Amino acid sequence: MTDARQAALDYHAKPIPGKLSVELTKPTATARDLSLAYSPGVAEPVREIARDPENAYRYTGKGNLVAVISDGTAILGLGNLGPLASKPVMEGKGVLFKRFAGINSVDVEVNAESPQAFIDTVARIADTWGGINLEDIKAPECFEIEQTLIEQCSIPVFHDDQHGTAIVTTAGMLNALAIAGKSVEEARFVCMGAGSAAIACMKLLVSCGARAENIYMLDRKGVIHSGREDLNQYKAMFATETDKRTLGDAIDGADVFLGLSGPNLLSPEQLKKMAPNPVVFACSNPDPEIHPADAFAARDDVIMATGRSDYPNQVNNVLCFPFIFRGALDVRATRINEEMKVAAVHALKDLAREPVPEEVLVAYEKESMSFGRDYIIPTPVDVRLLERVSSAVAQAAVDSGVARKPYPAHYPLKTVDDVYGG
Repeated sequence: MTDARQAALDYHAKPIPGKLSVELTKPTATARDLSLAYSPGVAEPVREIARDPENAYRYTGKGNLVAVISDGTAILGLGNLGPLASKPVMEGKGVLFKRFAGINSVDVEVNAESPQAFIDTVARIADTWGGINLEDIKAPECFEIEQTLIEQCSIPVFHDDQHGTAIVTTAGMLNALAIAGKSVEEARFVCMGAGSAAIACMKLLVSCGARAENIYMLDRKGVIHSGREDLNQYKAMFATETDKRTLGDAIDGADVFLGLSGPNLLSPEQLKKMAPNPVVFACSNPDPEIHPADAFAARDDVIMATGRSDYPNQVNNVLCFPFIFRGALDVRATRINEEMKVAAVHALKDLAREPVPEEVLVAYEKESMSFGRDYIIPTPVDVRLLERVSSAVAQAAVDSGVARKPYPAHYPLKTVDDVYGG
């Protein structure tokens, strides 16, 4: 067993199995405390919630509680290993929610025989939480599951594998194109991969100005074009009228390559065929579609991002999902809509253009970092993310009419009453 594997196993097993625990928020030292915590005192908030369900946000932890839910059909890059095997990942998402946004979470692994069974299970228990983060659910079922739950639930439902990836990718992409001297409206995109993340990325890029006719999406069979009869409804949205059939055809003269597929699928020779100042997001992890060393050896004008933390410009969902939920919870949004996603994109994009705080430089052991080819996306340790992204999302929820509370008078929220609804 390698040292790294053993270290990972030890981290999860010792000194207590798992990564999360439950903590008390009220005193329990006396008989009176216990009588208030449970019977008979607990009857009073029960009556208040029965009178008005919104009182659950005042008298319980619902307003700062997110469920992280999976069926284990697409765990990281490991595939369909079942719901129980997904539990370490779901606990891990809970760690990130708490660490970066102060949000409590509970992981729920659903052993469902069909998408409808999964939907029914989650919908029946959805009132427990303030929001639902769906995770590691395979395509195309994930699209149906998310959309149906959004329609059936009165709380935000968000599939992070789709939209978290799309938000961070789009923010970095807009900055990379600006550095390359290109506009998103005119750029030509090649997307290698047609799963949930790829489709969400392309849809969000279109919402931010990209033109669908400038997008060439590829799956295992090649370019998704209008002549194919094997496309599901989600891939068909990106079927292009074209005679291009292969990556080699599509990449010629392209401005952007986005990889959400597998390792070593973009060759240096293909990269050389791209337009000047090409933007390459090779996000397959841990092995990207083209290794940065190979990309820079092929051409020195490439603007590069990966999913890895050991290279600049890491596309990392932790830049997004904790703060999306923080903003949604703070104004008690009923859903996370397109306006909120676009607001998060622009908050991330704009933050990367500001001076980098000293604590970020210390964390990355650098003397300087500034907006440019090696810094197009903020880093996960940037404490400004909580305020900037969350506030942008909260404001967008209010402006688009999905918030049940007004925009907070100050941000970020600082007190218990602020967070839980007061």
